[in-house]
Amino acid sequence: MPAARALLALLVALGYGLVGWSLAVAPVTPWVLLGAALAVLVVVNLGVGFLNLGVFVDVLSRGPRDRRAVALTFDDGPHPVHTREVLRVLREHRAKATFFVIGHKVDRHPEVVEEILADGHEVGLHSHAHDHYLNLRHEPKIVEDIERNQAALERLAGRKPTLFRPPVGLTSPRITVAVRKLGLRVVGWSARAFDGAGRPEPEVVLSRLTPDLKPGAIVLLHDAAERTDERPTSLDALPGLLRTLEERGLEPVTVSELAGEHPSFLAAAPRSNAAS
Repeated sequence: MPAARALLALLVALGYGLVGWSLAVAPVTPWVLLGAALAVLVVVNLGVGFLNLGVFVDVLSRGPRDRRAVALTFDDGPHPVHTREVLRVLREHRAKATFFVIGHKVDRHPEVVEEILADGHEVGLHSHAHDHYLNLRHEPKIVEDIERNQAALERLAGRKPTLFRPPVGLTSPRITVAVRKLGLRVVGWSARAFDGAGRPEPEVVLSRLTPDLKPGAIVLLHDAAERTDERPTSLDALPGLLRTLEERGLEPVTVSELAGEHPSFLAAAPRSNAAS
């Protein structure tokens, strides 16, 4: 059990214990009860906003440290121009990656997903609508959204992906319900450039990532802007990032390969081309 989840459970148990003690044995001051309630609220809010703490779901945020490999991940695509640029650079460096794609973009650009798969990369779920408040919706709504994301990819290769990165990295007990129902593996990160916020310069993107480029790292980047056609600055930083990995002897691989698991969603020959 992750430490943050264990702390939450302990605080909740302590709160109930204090209430029980106050009712059955001796009064507990309101300040003590208020302190326990505030502690629970703090941990809950940290769990909502900080995915890697694993308060509500088990999260894969890094791989084993004894293998000289890292997983490159790209969010918010596919984009017909920018994703293809990422694919070209990855191809030049013989690097593999996992793309967490948005369902409605897959519907618009299925051919880009086919190219991702044809190059041997992995595709994961990033929701259908990329709703920033998905974690607050009712469980059936969350399940429906993720299933639409799965269906968009299943139509291309006949299999449902199981890797899932929640929109904006926000989670909740309701996300937990959906994850368990759909049998998903939640993926976080250990290296993040914040390349989607404020259009930082490529040098800034690389400098933010470099300290955390260690064996087992999961790197979070973007191959598309969330809602516009703006070009992510991570595209300009990618060649330098790949050179840094080469210098450090770190192999860029998919998330499933880093974790030593069966690929969640790879396809050697997408079906739609054959059917057309």
